[in-house]
Amino acid sequence: MAGARPLRVTLPSATVTLLLGWGHPLHVQSGPQDGASLGEWPAMIAGLQASPLLAGFRGAAFAVEIEFSPLGARRLLGTSLHHLAKAVVDPDEILGAGWTREATERLMAAPNWPQRWQILDSLLIPRLAGPPPPPVVAEAWHLLRTRDGAVSLSDLMAVTGLGSRRLQGLFRDHIGLPAQTVSRILRFHRTLAVASNGCGSLAELAVRGGYHDQAHMNRDFRALSGQTPGELCTIMERVPARGHGGHIQPFNDFGLRHQPRHQPRHQPRRQPGPPAVPAVSAEEGLA
Repeated sequence: MAGARPLRVTLPSATVTLLLGWGHPLHVQSGPQDGASLGEWPAMIAGLQASPLLAGFRGAAFAVEIEFSPLGARRLLGTSLHHLAKAVVDPDEILGAGWTREATERLMAAPNWPQRWQILDSLLIPRLAGPPPPPVVAEAWHLLRTRDGAVSLSDLMAVTGLGSRRLQGLFRDHIGLPAQTVSRILRFHRTLAVASNGCGSLAELAVRGGYHDQAHMNRDFRALSGQTPGELCTIMERVPARGHGGHIQPFNDFGLRHQPRHQPRHQPRRQPGPPAVPAVSAEEGLA
C-alpha cells in the first residue's frame, strides 16, 4: 500500500488468516454497525469469524496475507481452533515468542516477492508435520465444501455416524465454529458467486443460493455482511464474473468501502491508537 487504505468491510469466511506486515499496522474494528476498535496489528492470526470486520491502513505499508483452510490451520498451528474463533491474536501467542519478528525481518530483507514466498514456505511447511485431522472431520469438511454449505447437521451425522455432541465437539476443535454456522458462511459465499453472474430477482437468488425463502436470505446477508442482498447485488453487477479458482470461496475480502451510518455505541476495547480514518465517499466496489 503506497498510502493510507481506508477502512473496508471484510466478510466472514471459512478460512484462518495469517497476516505479516511492516510499515503502518493494520487497524481493525468490529462492524460495520458497531465500530469498536479491535486494535492495531503489525501481524495477526484471525480465526473464523461469524460477522464482518472493518480493516484498513493509516499509512504506507507492506503486508503478506495467507489464507488457510481450517483443517490446514489446525494442523499447522497445533492448537484448537475454538481459541481463535471470532478472535484476532498475535502470532507469537500460537507460534512462539519471537516468531513474528524473525519472520517479518526475513521478509523485509528479501529483495523480491518470489524470495518472500520461499521464505514463507520454509517457515510454514515444516509446521505441517503434525497429525492429520480425524477422517470423520475431513469427510464432514469435504461434504460442506463441495455442497457449498447445503448440508444439515442431521446429514453430517448420517454421513459420519457420529452423534450431535461428538460431531460438534470435533468441529469446535478442528474448525472453530459450529457446523451450522460454517454452513451459513459457505452458503453465503455461494450466493455471492451466483450474484456475480447476474442477480435476476432476489427471490430467484434465494432459491439458487439454497435459502428457504427470501426472508431467510435477508437475515443471513444482514448478519454476515451488514448489507442487504439488494445492496450487494448492486455492487456485484459492476464486478466481472469469476469462479472459485481453487479457493475455498472467492469473496474473502469483499473490499466494501465503509461509510459510517452512526456513531459507535461502544468505546474502543484495546489499543485505541490515533484518531479514526475519516469517512470515505460512498463509492463502493470490490478490490
